Amino acid sequence: MSHIVETRDLTIRLGGKTILNKVNISIRCNTISVIMGPSGSGKSTLLRVFNRLIELNPEAEVSGEITIMGKDIYEWNPYELRRHVVLVQQEPTPFPNLSIFENIALPARLNKVARSREELEKLVRWSLEKVMLWDEVKDRLWKPPTSLSGGQKQRLCIARALALRPNILLLDEPTANIDPVNTLKIEESLKELKNDITMILVTHMPHQAARIGDYVYVLYNGGIVEEGPVNDVFIHPRHEVTIKLLERVF
Repeated sequence: MSHIVETRDLTIRLGGKTILNKVNISIRCNTISVIMGPSGSGKSTLLRVFNRLIELNPEAEVSGEITIMGKDIYEWNPYELRRHVVLVQQEPTPFPNLSIFENIALPARLNKVARSREELEKLVRWSLEKVMLWDEVKDRLWKPPTSLSGGQKQRLCIARALALRPNILLLDEPTANIDPVNTLKIEESLKELKNDITMILVTHMPHQAARIGDYVYVLYNGGIVEEGPVNDVFIHPRHEVTIKLLERVF
């Protein structure tokens, strides 16, 4: 299966307003695909279609075809889908009343990813190591995450998502509000993870897309106005929206 996510004529309306109109997109396995575009172009909405969180909005209307891992999205049980397609949001959302260990272990246990204590301990350590957080928290695993910095909390949330052993990781501006050191650690982690997981990343930062992205899709006015390998698009942008996005930083 070369493409893990595909849409055909995907149209999304919220409260009667068309957000995306007949969008066709194909996400290749084991890549980092970057979604870019001006604010309000539907980037976050698109992510929430891929794990059916969009359905929690009573004003949302979705039409067109969506295939996840070769299966029509509506053939999936939504709860099972969300174990395989996990969203990490912009704001870190650790569970404040649980320990660092239980923040990762509880979702994994509830989703039956790990059952025994030994399996859980290995999974927690593996997840924290993947986001370069293990050495920073290994001596306080049973303390709440409230003492962690914002960047550490976000890495904890990514570790929590990884513990579900997803096939697809959706990342909605995961480094928008954190410091440069933690940003670079997250980026390095994501680059290493793509051997095991397909990632779809929303970002406003072209530099970040250039550092870690494989493919880029530029959304504007309800559709994809430019797409292709990151290097090709950034070196030879064709659409004025892409050019304006790049001019801000390059």
